[in-house]
Amino acid sequence: MRVSVLGLGYVGCVSAACLASLGHEVIGVDVNQAKVDLVNAGRAPVVEERIGELTAEVVRSGALRATADVRAAVLDSEVTLVCVGTPSEANGSLCTTYLERVTEQIGAALAERDADGGGTADGARHTVVYRSTMLPGTCIDLLIPILEKYTGGSAGVDFGVAVNPEFLREGSSVQDFFDPPKTVIGELDPASGDVVAALYGDLPGEVFRVALPTAEAIKYADNAFHGLKIGFANELGAVCQALGVDPHQVMDVFLADRKLNISPAYLRPGFAFGGSCLPKDLRSLVHAARRADVSVPILSHVLPSNSDHLQRAVELVERTGKRRAGLFGLSFKPGTDDLRESPLVELAERLIGKGYELKIHDANVSLSRLLGANRAYIETRLPHIAQLLVDSVDDVLAHAEVCLVGTKDPAVLAALPHGEGPVLIDLVRLPDAQARRAEPGYVGLVW
Repeated sequence: MRVSVLGLGYVGCVSAACLASLGHEVIGVDVNQAKVDLVNAGRAPVVEERIGELTAEVVRSGALRATADVRAAVLDSEVTLVCVGTPSEANGSLCTTYLERVTEQIGAALAERDADGGGTADGARHTVVYRSTMLPGTCIDLLIPILEKYTGGSAGVDFGVAVNPEFLREGSSVQDFFDPPKTVIGELDPASGDVVAALYGDLPGEVFRVALPTAEAIKYADNAFHGLKIGFANELGAVCQALGVDPHQVMDVFLADRKLNISPAYLRPGFAFGGSCLPKDLRSLVHAARRADVSVPILSHVLPSNSDHLQRAVELVERTGKRRAGLFGLSFKPGTDDLRESPLVELAERLIGKGYELKIHDANVSLSRLLGANRAYIETRLPHIAQLLVDSVDDVLAHAEVCLVGTKDPAVLAALPHGEGPVLIDLVRLPDAQARRAEPGYVGLVW
């Protein structure tokens, strides 16, 4: 394909050279004439392993050239990759100035092309692909309206639009391009996605074709988690060192656990955590760090973050305006009667404190069977527990105007009404959550 790449920084320069090496005819575009001149001389405008040799090769073969003229590049291509910067504003917000400016230029060029007869030489519509990192909703709410305004056409009909986030690490970006961890294609319509898929041909790695906002969000999920992992390792290392423990040995053993630690475990959005281990051990670790004068802002904010997530459930109840509430589930984990530091106990406590008339059902929790620390805990947190617990799912449904579902107990799932009955607040992402989202009485904490 004939491809224009707007922006010749790290992402644009690498994308342009690598696409050219795959056999595409690529035009690189940048407002900085010095970058344009470097590329046309066969030299990369960035310092990066392998990019110098690759740029020289594809320029020499005629597969890559550069210009400062956006209009000419768009008119001479079938696909435009937008790789301009999206820096932070002073207040931390995303700066979309360069995205907006280049989108206006693309739109103006496409309008001119259409005025001259429409389409490319073979009659195909043009596809605009955003590689720049941008917050979910930016493409649909900001950029597509600009394209439609300038072209006078409709996205998905007169031109294609896609979001194709990059996962290129500086220092190994060429290698990452040819051996990506994944390829994400946010598509406005299948035809737009087909164009992006064709760009990469048979490159390895799984391909995910998703909605535009999902593609935008995935990039942030990746980078936030990468930063979190580095911060976690550094904080834990500082605490271990202060306590006289070899942090690298600790992390070597930690990383060897592929079942719970380095795995998908615990990485699904859901309700707050609880139980007799996680809250207690986090508190102890943070306290030990403070005693050692080690600042651990990430670790010290895990429990407050957990509490804030629990509060979101309370706020969902408040928004319904209902006063009679039901709660399915009370133990901290399905299949157990352990109530110690259960987030559902905390949720019940907060609702009662706000004056809600609450009924609770958990098939695994019977007051007569609770013993020791477990019983002492619940009697301290919910002293009127005997009046709150009911024997059946139907008892809760008969009482409640709003029900919070904190369990996937099959008996509960089978009895939950569709459409009619109480408002359902889903805390666990029910198996039929996607279908229920269309129902008026369903609210998902995390869908």
